[in-house]
Amino acid sequence: MTDRVDLTEAAAELLRTLTEAHGPVMFHQSGGCCDGSAPMCYPDGDFLLGDADVHLGDLDIGLERPVPVWMSKAQFGYWSHTHLTIDVVKGRGAGFSLEAPYGVRFLIRSRLLSDAEYAEMRD
Repeated sequence: MTDRVDLTEAAAELLRTLTEAHGPVMFHQSGGCCDGSAPMCYPDGDFLLGDADVHLGDLDIGLERPVPVWMSKAQFGYWSHTHLTIDVVKGRGAGFSLEAPYGVRFLIRSRLLSDAEYAEMRD
């Protein structure tokens, strides 16, 4: 089965560092406030989720607990046809994400799902 969300090794390495410093973490894909549409990393439970959020998947970073990734339902309506890859680059973002003090920021790289992948997601 195709995963809707993935990450680069550089992002996985940073997530392991953040998990060691803060405990379990989670992502919520920002809808444009604060840092554009960046994936925001928070200590798990610090970002309140509700019925207006969609669970995109869990990222395996080689630790006991995977990192869940969420997005608002409204934004998912626009991004439902894409595969997202979380990456990390040098430079500070403008948001409240945990990586800010490290001089790097998470970002999303996306590609369209193939027709077969999209059909598989909808089943």
